Amino acid sequence: MNKKIRPKLVTLNDIAQKLGVSIITVSKALRGHPDISHNTAELIKKTADELGYSPNFMARNLAARKSNTIGVVLPQIAHHFFSSIMDHIYSYARMNNYEVFLTVSQENADMQKKQIQTLLSMRVDGIIISISQDTEDFGIFEAATSRQVPLVFMDRIPNLSNCNTVTVDDRGGAYKVIDHAIKLGYKRIGHFAGYTNINIGRERMLGFRQAMSDHGLEINYDWILEGDFGEKSGYDSFMKLYHEKNLPDLILAVTYPVAIGIYMAAQEVGMKIPDDIDLICFGNSQVQNFLSPPLSCINQPTEQLAAKSMELLLDNIDNIGNFQNKNIVIDTDLILRGTCIKCNRS
Repeated sequence: MNKKIRPKLVTLNDIAQKLGVSIITVSKALRGHPDISHNTAELIKKTADELGYSPNFMARNLAARKSNTIGVVLPQIAHHFFSSIMDHIYSYARMNNYEVFLTVSQENADMQKKQIQTLLSMRVDGIIISISQDTEDFGIFEAATSRQVPLVFMDRIPNLSNCNTVTVDDRGGAYKVIDHAIKLGYKRIGHFAGYTNINIGRERMLGFRQAMSDHGLEINYDWILEGDFGEKSGYDSFMKLYHEKNLPDLILAVTYPVAIGIYMAAQEVGMKIPDDIDLICFGNSQVQNFLSPPLSCINQPTEQLAAKSMELLLDNIDNIGNFQNKNIVIDTDLILRGTCIKCNRS
């Protein structure tokens, strides 16, 4: 059996020999250096494309103090929230002449740690991180900062002092939506919550409880079910209360995937939203316009999250050793569609 021979990688030297110029000239041309004339630069770039040259980022990063690359570590990418943020990060990175390396931890802290180690070995200039739901060990974050690699924690943040964070007002957003529901006439309100060891689960729970308390409403803790941030958690929580014949009149879902799980469960048992049970969630997606009925929500502005995270990271990169950490909080807004817009409960 014949072994396949891996094709030889094209180097700067190959391009230089082909054109009869120096390696330094080739390197400068490919980096857009002003020392190289336009015609020469275009010829070198064309030859590089024809030969199939790809830049060696690892070698480049080792040779330079700045790589113009950043890493991004997200817990998931399947749903609109993180994919929308990533789309905006790419746009802002491109505008600032940065390449982006995206990794997805799939809600696994061990994988997250390995991904950060890989990004550090690639000599990225900085990393934007939204931590996985099972993150407990913060050692890898401290290792990165000790190497003077700036970190910005976005949306989901660790319980660490003296770090850069960009979040939305999770507590205020949850308060806003429960205050709205109570003013409509809802009193029997449940909360399908996220894990409270993660800031978004904890803060949204606190906002829910504060709104109920401020309106003098008793909290039924049977209607507060803690779980993860995905569809299955919403489905399982709904089914648990349904089989116990103990459903509230309105549910606040901690994320829109949890809300989608509630839609699936309600449809399965023949209950109609919002007639039989009403629903509102934290987090916005275009998908929510196409649900029946369209789902009302607290909107987290993904473009602002991406822009502020990039702005903070690049500011850190440009001021290594002379930067004060910042904690940026972005306001939310209530988007009303076809749920939680009236109360027909007695």
